[in-house]
Amino acid sequence: MDILSVFGVILGFFSILGGHFLEGGELSSLVNFPALVIVLGGTLGATFLHFPPKTVFHSIKVLLLIVKPRNLLLEKQIEKVVRWSALARKEGLLGLEAVVDREVDLFAKKGLQLLVDGNEPEVIRDCLEVELNTIEHKEVQAAKVYEAMGGYSPTIGIIGAVVGLIQVMQNLANPELLGAGIATAFVATIYGVGFANLLFLPIANKLKAEAYALVQAKELMLEGVAAIAEGENPRNIELKLSGYIS
Repeated sequence: MDILSVFGVILGFFSILGGHFLEGGELSSLVNFPALVIVLGGTLGATFLHFPPKTVFHSIKVLLLIVKPRNLLLEKQIEKVVRWSALARKEGLLGLEAVVDREVDLFAKKGLQLLVDGNEPEVIRDCLEVELNTIEHKEVQAAKVYEAMGGYSPTIGIIGAVVGLIQVMQNLANPELLGAGIATAFVATIYGVGFANLLFLPIANKLKAEAYALVQAKELMLEGVAAIAEGENPRNIELKLSGYIS
C-alpha cells in the first residue's frame, strides 16, 4: 500500500482546514452544497463530454492504483526470462510450448507463442510493440481523465463564483439573502482550485507514473523474448535486462 498517497491527501486537506481554523474560521463556512454541486457536477459533465465512455470507465477502474500500486516484480520477470532462454537453448524453441500454457501474463504469453511458432525476431518485436503501444495509450488516457478534471475544476469554480455574485446583485434590496450568494461565490472558487490541486492533478500524475512503470515492465518482457529469438546467451540476457532495475 502506498502510505504516502494517503498521507498526502490527508495532509493537504488538513493543512487548509487547519489554517482556516487558526484564522478563527469555522468548518460550516467552508461547507456549501450549491457550490459543491456546481463544481463537481460541472467538472464531471465537461469530462464526460471530453472522453469516450470506455476511457472514463477504465479511469475509474485504475483509481485504486494511487493507494495500491501494481507489484510488477521486475527481478522475478528477469529470472523467468533467463529460465526460458536456458530451456530454449537446451530443448529448442518448441521446448517452450509447455511454458506457454502455464503463463498467466497475456503479454508474455503472446511473445512466447510467437517464439514457439518460429517467427523472426523482427516480427516478434513488431507484434509486441503494437500491443505495448496500445497498453500505454490506454493507461495514459486514463490518467488524462483526471488531468482534464484538474483543468476544468478551477474554471467551473469561477463560474460558480459568478453565479453567486449574480445572486448577490439580484438581492441587493434584501440584505439577509446576500450572505448565501457571497458564500457560494467564494466557496465555489475554493472548491474548484482545491479539488484540482489537491486531488485531480496529483491523481493524474500518480497514474501516469503507474502507466510508465507498467510499460517499462512490458518493455523488459519484449526485450527478453526478442533476445531469446535472436539466440542470445542467457547470461547476456540477464545482464541486458538488469538495466531496467538499476
